[in-house]
Amino acid sequence: MSDVSDVSGTGEVLHVKGRVLVGPDEVRDELWVVGGRVSYERPPGARETTTVTGWVLPGLVDAHCHVGLDAHGPVDADTAERQALTDRDAGTLLIRDAGSPSDTRWIDDREDLPKIIRAGRHIARTRRYIRNYAHEIEPADLVEYVGREARRGDGWVKLVGDWIDRDAGDLTACWPRAEVEAAIAEAHRLGARVTAHCFAEDSLRDLVEAGIDCIEHATGLTEDTIPLFAQRGVAIVPTLVNIATFPKLAAGGDAKFPRWSAHMRRLHERRYDTVRSAYDAGIQIYVGTDAGGSLPHGLVAAEVAELVKAGIPASDALSATAWAARAWLGRPGLTEGAPADLVVYDADPRADVGVLAQPRRVVVDGRVRA
Repeated sequence: MSDVSDVSGTGEVLHVKGRVLVGPDEVRDELWVVGGRVSYERPPGARETTTVTGWVLPGLVDAHCHVGLDAHGPVDADTAERQALTDRDAGTLLIRDAGSPSDTRWIDDREDLPKIIRAGRHIARTRRYIRNYAHEIEPADLVEYVGREARRGDGWVKLVGDWIDRDAGDLTACWPRAEVEAAIAEAHRLGARVTAHCFAEDSLRDLVEAGIDCIEHATGLTEDTIPLFAQRGVAIVPTLVNIATFPKLAAGGDAKFPRWSAHMRRLHERRYDTVRSAYDAGIQIYVGTDAGGSLPHGLVAAEVAELVKAGIPASDALSATAWAARAWLGRPGLTEGAPADLVVYDADPRADVGVLAQPRRVVVDGRVRA
């Protein structure tokens, strides 16, 4: 492949040909990238260009990812860079970083890395989450910390809604209803949306009725709470590639916390039914991998495949990491004048989402990066 050429009067030009999936049902034959932006008009004087051919999607979205974090806490910049590059090379060009203690704003200055929407640092109850991850506080301080992270983040705040209570020996809700209501109201006043980690059933009604915008994992959804989510327009990010680890986690807790272990196994066993029931009820579902904790980066294709396995139609599972996901996060897709973040494949990913695992080319800000 030749280098991107400079065409007099137009700046950098890339010609993308084939089948450009502007939307699930809108397909164009080509687009041009001029100065890093999408155009559907051939630029005047464009003779020497780089041409890329194939099936084209907007850069994929991982709506639950942790750049700058590993199983032990924050990582150094070199490690965070490798994480971001791994996601980029897998086609993930927009990340909602669902909680991290690391300052990754330096990534914003890198034109070769994915764009990140940050939720600030997790907010958890004292000794009720993974060590070195979260602000660990008590309910009286919840509003203050939510306000702090709303100001620091990029329009999102992340709560830990439930976690194992060692005294109870099982998952329990972390926050009283009144404090949750006040905290979510404060986030909304500051223009931020709120999401929460929730594995179990108990915290969901309070969080949704308090006005939360999204639930991560959502394995505790039941026939009682699914209609409530649908009615209130609360989205979920199931992270099924993470839920696949529940049996291993449960095995590690059998001796000390048998109730918790049994509960985790039940949540795992019904995971696909839970997601399909949520989809059937009209709940918005988006792709997220939970990479950066105990999971590696670059798993976006695997998560889309898991949604299909759960019974979500391929076109909708694809939209959950492409068109619908970008609209939900307020970022453009392959629209006129949008940043040229796109991925090129050898075949139609709508027909087989497995195609996502092998991108032919990854283009970030108009330049072929992988």
